[in-house]
Amino acid sequence: SMRPRKRSFAIKGHRTSISLEQPFWDALKEIADNRGVSLATLGSEIDDRRGAAAGLSTSVRLYVLEILRAQARAQ
Repeated sequence: SMRPRKRSFAIKGHRTSISLEQPFWDALKEIADNRGVSLATLGSEIDDRRGAAAGLSTSVRLYVLEILRAQARAQ
């Protein structure tokens, strides 16, 4: 199903939840594994980079897209 799944993380000691469709969770996990970091660590990094206007779930989707586009360009 393409319904978003919610997961909770602690980011800088605060609990937050992110809703993403499963393919985004899969891609995020792959990126975290490739970098040797946890999902929570990657979530924190994305949270640090996002502007005040963007929600965290949106920022995560855009981050995944950015990484995949960079990989496609590199090939």
